Amino acid sequence: MKEGNNIGYIILLTLVATLGGLLFGYDTAVISGAEKSIQAFLINGLDLSSFAHGATVSSALIGCIIGGAISGLLAAKYGRRISLIIAAVLFFISALGSGQPEFLFFEQGKATMGLLYAFNFYRIIGGIGVGLASAISPMYISEIAPAHLRGRLISFNQFAIIFGMLVVYFVNWSIAKGKDIEWINSIGWRYMFMSEAIPAGLFGVLLLFVPETPRYLAMQGHDSKALSILERINGVDAAKKIFQDIKGTVQKSSAHLLSYGKIVIIIGILLSVFQQFVGINVALYYAPRIFESMGAAKDASMLQTIVMGLVNVVFTVIAIVTVDKWGRKPLLITGSIGMSIGMVAIGMLSFMEVIGISTLVFIIVYTASFMMSWGPICWVLIGEIFPNKIRGKAIAIAVAAQWSANYFISSTYPAMMEFSGGATYMFYGVMSILSAIFVWKMVPETKGKSLEEMENVWKK
Repeated sequence: MKEGNNIGYIILLTLVATLGGLLFGYDTAVISGAEKSIQAFLINGLDLSSFAHGATVSSALIGCIIGGAISGLLAAKYGRRISLIIAAVLFFISALGSGQPEFLFFEQGKATMGLLYAFNFYRIIGGIGVGLASAISPMYISEIAPAHLRGRLISFNQFAIIFGMLVVYFVNWSIAKGKDIEWINSIGWRYMFMSEAIPAGLFGVLLLFVPETPRYLAMQGHDSKALSILERINGVDAAKKIFQDIKGTVQKSSAHLLSYGKIVIIIGILLSVFQQFVGINVALYYAPRIFESMGAAKDASMLQTIVMGLVNVVFTVIAIVTVDKWGRKPLLITGSIGMSIGMVAIGMLSFMEVIGISTLVFIIVYTASFMMSWGPICWVLIGEIFPNKIRGKAIAIAVAAQWSANYFISSTYPAMMEFSGGATYMFYGVMSILSAIFVWKMVPETKGKSLEEMENVWKK
């Protein structure tokens, strides 16, 4: 480590910021244990269609699109720290409201359309928190981290997302373990949602004790505060040089979105769309249902999601360790091939009505392939491929495209499964094959290239 770096302080700030990533994963996956109960209580109770079920399960994604779209505005106007506090408050409100949507206005335990709307409202509130955290947590880390540690520290945020999913899989399983289905459908699902209030509250409280980022403070003209924080992070001598570099870049000029041509924007959008069209969030949101459809008992299906969560964590670590050694394109293409093998095999087994350990193996092949490739590396590339002058606007478009694609795929899954389970999985397999071709033909390798070198790639 470079002399002068206060490593303990840097790690402490990073861990607080990555709680936003953990809540991102927690809120995204909490629905997996509760979606069948929501179907039994609200969807079936109101005699609604599978489209209503899919839209309700995926409603948080509407909030994610909103949160992602406004994250840049909030971060610029109120700062990174205040924006994360806003996200923490939204997570907290969503956790309690989703677990008790009857609060104040509705009769407890009675399904009505008003209650369905209230539940979706609270889920959308949480989704806005996810959208904010997905953009601002890594932004905060990048702006407080020394340059030589930045890549690894930002990678912790992706790890925290996956770890948050694993935590909630375990929480859901613990709540449902040994309980009958009537209790889960009336009370258990509420505990699953409300459990998120604990990490959300912790996130909000800890944010009160961390500083704003030096870059934002410098942009606002608070030079003495910015320099003080830089000195605590980097040491006095290094802080002065870093501060001068920041002051030289805070007024960086911007350019028209298409200044470097359409292709870089198209590649950014397609990276985001393919990350979702391969079907990963179907596996995350509907994991217990998928395992139960293979013949697993209720408790066993939730336990299998924990196994899947552990696999996700392990293979995300593999990606973090290898991305700067092997490059982005080889990992993405390898992951696409693995995902296509997994999904096509699941589709064929579904057509043949074969249920057993082989299906679980291919789901693990699929999720492991995603987590070592498209999961973390899509975010890396989106941050690297755009030239400095259009990065803010271009990333906003790519993130909005990602959440929109996520919503489309997740909300159409129940109806697609009603039509044909085998065809549904085959569709995701075909998308995985197309994603490999797209990366091979269109995506430039960014390994070892500076952001200025990437700018030259698009100028050509």
